[in-house]
Amino acid sequence: MQAQRTEYCKITISLPRNLVEYADQEARRVSLSRSEVISRALTQAQKARRNELAARGYAFCSQESEEFAASVASAVSDWWESEDWNDER
Repeated sequence: MQAQRTEYCKITISLPRNLVEYADQEARRVSLSRSEVISRALTQAQKARRNELAARGYAFCSQESEEFAASVASAVSDWWESEDWNDER
């Protein structure tokens, strides 16, 4: 199995000085480049956002399923009660 190759783009961004200093401190602490520290922070933010959206989707589907189950239960209950169960066919 071949490893997925990551394509990189060089960009220029402006950040508050305190964030640049923090990124540099973290980079030294974990022996990475500043770019890698910022890349990892953005990756974590991206994953958190995806998880948030997935949780919202699951909550929506769950609510829809509950509503569907309630409506089906009512219909089945009405049918069940209308059947003549003494008639053995």
